[in-house]
Amino acid sequence: MTSQTKSRLQSLVLAGIVALFVLLLLLRLFVFAHGHGGRRVGSAKQFAPTAVPASPNGTYGPEYSKAADWNRRAWTDRFGDGTPDFLRLTDPADQAAFRQWFTLIADYQAIRPKTEVPPDITDCASLLRFSYREALKRHDDSWFIATGIEVAALPGEIHAWRYPDTPLGASLFRVHPGSFESGDTSNGAFAQFADAKTLVERNAYLVGRDVHEAQPGDLLFYRQFGQSSPWHSMIVTRIGGQAAVVYDTGTDHGNAGELRRVALAELLDHPQPQWRPVASNPNFLGVYRWNILRGTL
Repeated sequence: MTSQTKSRLQSLVLAGIVALFVLLLLLRLFVFAHGHGGRRVGSAKQFAPTAVPASPNGTYGPEYSKAADWNRRAWTDRFGDGTPDFLRLTDPADQAAFRQWFTLIADYQAIRPKTEVPPDITDCASLLRFSYREALKRHDDSWFIATGIEVAALPGEIHAWRYPDTPLGASLFRVHPGSFESGDTSNGAFAQFADAKTLVERNAYLVGRDVHEAQPGDLLFYRQFGQSSPWHSMIVTRIGGQAAVVYDTGTDHGNAGELRRVALAELLDHPQPQWRPVASNPNFLGVYRWNILRGTL
């Protein structure tokens, strides 16, 4: 090999090394620009608010991803009640659908054979939790088969979101005091279980002490002093001339409780004054409404 040929070969090798170095440098710059700061799966950052266009009717079609759904809803708490605004059903149609499903599910438990009542319904608070959770699910054929519930006419479906597809997962109920912060999605501020006291104090708000202000799906709360379980709740299922409530009596001295459906007129004339839902009754805390129904579009 001549010295000229050898020199030319060395030049080509050197040029190849320089080109490869430049290519690697460009590749690294590309990765840095497009991949740096990637989101952690399941972290709060994944659902941080961004500008996402809403569909005209407030619902989401296939073109909207789960992340976009939650991004559109602010991670704020405009009422300071501990409930994130992304959970609120601000569309009146969604609010009506929730009320219909919630009251239908609760009412059905009171008319079905006792042996068919779900075993997790054991007191007034568990009836609230069960009906609330099931109202927020997708009500397809598999849901009806699983619950055994029968309806004469289907209420509309909730479009804003469905349980448990939220940043909170299955932990629907607020259990810690204070307003909502982004860290509450993972610090135990929400749980699947909440007793009657927690439900009224952390997950609902006072409408008033006039029972005639209640709407279907609203709650009547009592605090019976001197009882081992002083907090009690009832669900308003109908209003007007056929106004009625449904509740579970809970266990009493070891005896199993029972589900009851009672006309509001009977409750107002209850033989035990402490159970009458009237403003003059100090045991009656008032009419409460779920936080997710607070506010409209």
